[in-house]
Parts: sequence; structure tokens; C-alpha cells
Amino acid sequence: MRVDHTVTSGTFSLDGETFDVDNNVWVLGDDHECVVIDAPHSVAAILEVVGDRRVVAILATHAHDDHVRVAPALSDATGAPILLHPDDLVLWTMTHPGEQPGELSDGQVIPVGSTEVHVLHTPGHAPGACCFHVPEMGIVFTGDTLFQGGPGATGRSYSDRSTIEKSIKERLFTLPHDTIVHTGHGPSTTIGAELF
Repeated sequence: MRVDHTVTSGTFSLDGETFDVDNNVWVLGDDHECVVIDAPHSVAAILEVVGDRRVVAILATHAHDDHVRVAPALSDATGAPILLHPDDLVLWTMTHPGEQPGELSDGQVIPVGSTEVHVLHTPGHAPGACCFHVPEMGIVFTGDTLFQGGPGATGRSYSDRSTIEKSIKERLFTLPHDTIVHTGHGPSTTIGAELF
């Protein structure tokens, strides 16, 4: 089992504003199958990381457009389902009206290769934000919930500062402190390094 990674560039739009952003794309799997975590800007760049592996699922940490923009096209290219927490459908439909993703739920376990991905619902940055914990490998994919340097942004529609802090303290800071945190933007960190 391994984690592969690429960075894609594009834009993020919400509340009438648009920003240039670089997004991490994480691919977790073995030589035969994998899951893709977030599908921001470029199907080709993601497929280059996937290679000839079967994509089990496209896991959305949340539905801001810079994390799901090419998810339907990637799903078409791979045959993999898009999985999103239903609390984020309000954001999903802003980018993909009329398209219905599959559902993620808190506590859900997604098998891939020889390991399992555990879904943690961590609202705050977005109502349906989820982190993906792989206990066996000592890693967690946090999307925009937790970055190197602290919590994700909460100054926009459908976000809330006290909610994200509660999610981080109750769902992430209870993980082993040496757990590696792979984020939605920027460098990786560890749970211990981000304790507040």
C-alpha cells in the first residue's frame, strides 16, 4: 500500500469571488486498485497518478468546486462512484446541478487494496466535510478541515469556526499524535504538530 500525490492548479469560486488555488490530489492504493481523494482541476493529471489501476471510489473531502470540479468526468473515465457526505449536497449542486453522487457516512469503512479507509464526518469548513483515516498506515486525509498551521477557513457561506474547531478537537486530535496529516492544500503535517 502506498500514497501517491500530485498538485493541480485552477480556481475556487464561492460567494461571488474567485481565487487561484493549488490543490493536492491524493491516491491511496496498491499496484492493482486505489481510491482518489478529491478531483479538483484536471482529469488527465489524476489519471497519470492512477496509471492502470482500478479506481474503487472518488472520495470527496467536501464539495467546494476546487475539490469536485472534475469528479463527474473522472467518474466517467474510470467507472468509479463519487462519494460525498449528503450534508454537502447544497455545495455540490452549485457546481454539478442535476448530478447525484453516492453517499459517505460517518463511520463508513471503505476497503481498498489490503487496507481500509475510515470516514470521519468533520463539519465546519463545509457542512459535509469528511476526513479519511487509514489507521493501519498512520495517516489521515483532512481536505480543508486541518492544514499545517491550523484549521481551514470558515469565513464563507456554509462554514462555521466553532464547528470546525469542535470537529478537529473531537475527531482529529484524538488520533495518535504521530498520525501524518495529508491536507487539501499545502504541505503535510502531523496531528501532534497542530494541537491547539
